[in-house]
Amino acid sequence: MDSVIEVQHLRKSFGTREVLKDIDFSVKKGEVVCIIGSSGSGKSTLLRCINLLEKPSGGQIIYHGENILDDKHDVNAYRTKLGMVFQQFNLFNNHNVLGNCVVGQVKVLKRTKEEAEKIAMKYLKVVGMDGFIHAKPKQLSGGQKQRVAIARALSMEPDVMLFDEPTSALDPEMVEEVLKVMKQLADSGLTMLIVTHEMGFAKEVSDRVVFMDKGVIAEEGPPQQIFENPVQERTKEFLKRTLKNI
Repeated sequence: MDSVIEVQHLRKSFGTREVLKDIDFSVKKGEVVCIIGSSGSGKSTLLRCINLLEKPSGGQIIYHGENILDDKHDVNAYRTKLGMVFQQFNLFNNHNVLGNCVVGQVKVLKRTKEEAEKIAMKYLKVVGMDGFIHAKPKQLSGGQKQRVAIARALSMEPDVMLFDEPTSALDPEMVEEVLKVMKQLADSGLTMLIVTHEMGFAKEVSDRVVFMDKGVIAEEGPPQQIFENPVQERTKEFLKRTLKNI
């Protein structure tokens, strides 16, 4: 199975603080990878480096066989291949739900408005928000906003979907509706890279779990191994703190 994205010797520093240290990591086509770890372990920074919201300090990001950190690469073209869902939704408040899912397609992918609306409706239906197309973001609950944000990212028809703690800003009763949509997407064969603190979700949905600690990948493997039989002491410590029942 081919890797869609491969990270080699990736490093990221903010001033003198090294946040990512020599990260090697890949995501294969159709794979669902969850990244877990304590706050400050480098999870979100890794995601932000992969989609170049942060510029890595060193290393390579190989996308379909080519290092996209080479100067000759078109960063914007690469970014259109990655759907990104943030903690804080980042919806455009001046657009309604449909407009949020259309604007990027028309501006970036140069689709016609008609074509873009058709594609947007398809994905709004997938996330159960097709009945809200005329609503403005301020009229929606947190869970509904996040589902629109997912539909917006899907409307760009990316190669990989990146999720950065997509439920962390939600009230507990809204978490489930977003995780349900993400489970459906995982079942559909979409390539997904998810930073999450929802351990039950990671265990159920992942093909592979990556545990990060202090800027390195401390351990990775199938969810069953990571959650039930972790090798590293620090993985065991983290899970003991996070899952009181293990």
